[in-house]
Amino acid sequence: MATLEEITDGMRDRVGEDCGLDATLKFDFGDDGVIFLDAEKIPNEISNEDKEADCTITITKENFESLAKGELDPTTAFMMGKLKIAGNMGIAMKLQSVFS
Repeated sequence: MATLEEITDGMRDRVGEDCGLDATLKFDFGDDGVIFLDAEKIPNEISNEDKEADCTITITKENFESLAKGELDPTTAFMMGKLKIAGNMGIAMKLQSVFS
């Protein structure tokens, strides 16, 4: 399993300068930490700071990795409770473009 730093670096590569979300998003891995994406700024900023976000996705690191690799469908993960969304769900729906 990847470290939080490796996952954070991978997100930086996927997001690039401007992912087009125009919002803040947090992936909450529980005790394993967080990834915070500030896509209101250009270039987008990614950190491991635990800040308030427009949308928070709570998921395990293991399930996040499966999602990023395309091995876990986001809708299925949500329906099975492997992924929880708090805040603006529309932002979470836009993530499909980041992960494709």
